[in-house]
This record gives sequence, structure tokens and C-alpha cells, in this order.
Amino acid sequence: MDPLYITSQNSSGNGTEGSLVNDTDVFSNQFVQPVWQIVLWAIAYCCIVLVSVVGNITVIWIILAHKRMRTVTNYFLVNLAFAEASMSAFNTVINFVYAVHNEWYFGLVYCRFHNFFPIAAVFASIYSMTAIALDRYMAIIHPLQQRLSSTETKLVVGVIWALALLLAFPQYYFSSTAQLPGRVVCYINWPEYSVWDFQKTYYVCVVGLIYFLPLLIMGCAYLVVVKMMIVVVCTFAICWLPYHVYFLLHQFLPHLFEERFRAGFQQAFSWCPCVPQGSYEGLELKSTRYLQTQASIYRASRMETTVSTVMPVTEGDLQENTNRCSIDLTSNGSSQSASKTVSESSSFYSSNNLA
Repeated sequence: MDPLYITSQNSSGNGTEGSLVNDTDVFSNQFVQPVWQIVLWAIAYCCIVLVSVVGNITVIWIILAHKRMRTVTNYFLVNLAFAEASMSAFNTVINFVYAVHNEWYFGLVYCRFHNFFPIAAVFASIYSMTAIALDRYMAIIHPLQQRLSSTETKLVVGVIWALALLLAFPQYYFSSTAQLPGRVVCYINWPEYSVWDFQKTYYVCVVGLIYFLPLLIMGCAYLVVVKMMIVVVCTFAICWLPYHVYFLLHQFLPHLFEERFRAGFQQAFSWCPCVPQGSYEGLELKSTRYLQTQASIYRASRMETTVSTVMPVTEGDLQENTNRCSIDLTSNGSSQSASKTVSESSSFYSSNNLA
């Protein structure tokens, strides 16, 4: 998903995530990074892909190549390892290329796959962990009850993937590419309905199904079985919480991601070498007195426009109003450029009425 469209949505206020804004500054690549940062990111991504792919393929080989390792729990481990290795191989590298260049080189088909597969893989891996927790619970709490057979275990794995693909299907269906000035982007063009917000509803369902529900199941299962296994549940909760909090905040509190807030955070963490210097001074919040003055000028300008449409305004009256606005504006501590703006606006109204 291209960050451009998130910016476009916040700036327009009522557009979709894929809404286009005719603004050259918005369309330009805002994520250009220095070479040393790209090198550090490349090393980090290479380490992640190498460890994930090699480690998970090794786990799959160990379990499938040895008959004594083919237990119910290990079958779920194979499914977990397959999901993790697939996402690392098919998405992580593409994410790095897209993050560095902020341009989509891989076509519409892979754009849809790129937005679709991570949700499915995460769902499959998390519910494989949930199935392992339930299997451990049954083995310890009900040791005499019959365990799942090999066929039944494969059926459960198939059901997990079917539900995962079903949950991720909207990401595939609404994915699209767009040609912007100088680059191509991959994004999700969510539909708009007058009755309900499909995008927010979908993300709430995703968070509920791949975070809160499995967290509840694993917490109850491991807490009953072995209290020490609560470490597994806590690790899962802590690692995935920032990811889901980000999406929920972006859906329900989009103003937190506006330019003023980003500049404020950049200023707060300016001591960190990896945080770029933002235009904090240009985005500094104005004082309450200044904002009140601006509001008064705006209301006066609107009233003057309304009156001028009802009865003609002479040049003498208009000049007197202009001088009075300039004096009031200067006494409130504002800059002379604002006074000039008011004078120019008055001249504009005067020329229209005299014509």
C-alpha cells in the first residue's frame, strides 16, 4: 500500500485511501533517503530474509524427512514455518524495493498478491500457534481423550488457510495501480458506502480475528496448562500490539498523522540520528491570540463581502475600512504581510463593485 494515498486521504478529509489529489507536492516522492540509511535498511532486510527463510525451511525439512517427527503439534509447526518463510520470500524483499524507490515496478497482478498474501500468511501462522496451544491443552487436561489423526490435522490446516484467504480477499479485490507524474504506485482503492465505512469495518475485523481472538484463546489455554507458558502469550501480545494500534489509530484518529504532528514528533526525537530534521518552525502552532485575530479578520471579510453585494461601496468607505483593519491587525501583534493581504482583498472587492 502506497503511503501517498494515506497522505491524500488526510489532506482531503473525505476521500478514500486511493483518492488522487491534484497536487504536485503530494505526488512527488517524499521518502527519499540518504545512501547510508538505504545501506542499513538493506543489511537489516537481508538478515531478516536469510534467517527467516533458512530457519523455517530447516524446520520443515526436519519434520517432513523424519517419520517420528510427524506429530500433530509438528504438523502445525510445519504450517507455521511455511507461512513465515513464504511471507519473507515473497513480500519482504518487494517491501524493501518499494520503500527505497517509492515506485511500483511489478505490475497489477503482483500488486494484488503483495497486498493479499501477508494478511493470509499472518492469519495462518497465528492460528497455527493457536492450534498448538489447544493441542497442548487437550494433551495435558484430557490425556485419555483421542488425539487428532494425521488426516484430521491436515483438514484443520486446510480450514485455517481457507479462512485466511477469505479474510484477505478484500485486500486482493480492491488493490490497484495508478500512474502518477513520474512514477507508478500500488494502493488499495476501498469502496465508499453511504450506510457504513467498509474500510474501518474491515480493519476492525482483521484486528479482532488475528489479534484479540487468538490472544484470548492462547491465554486461556496456556494459563490453565502451565503458568510459565504465559511468556509465549505475552510475547505475542507485545510484538503484535504496535502493528494493530497503528492501523486502528490511522482509521479512527487520522489527525494524529497530519503534517503538524509528524513535524512535532520529529522535533521531539531530533536527538536520534535516524530521524530527519522536520520543518518544525514553519509548522509551529500559533498562539491563541493570533488565532482569534485571524478568525476576526475572516468574519469581517465575509461580512464586508455580503454587504458589498447588497449596496455599492464607495472608494472612500473602502479605504477607511482597510485602514481600520490594518490598525487593528497591527495592534494585535500580527505581521504586516497579513495587513497587506487584507488590503489586497479589499481592493479586489472594490474593483468588482465599481465594475
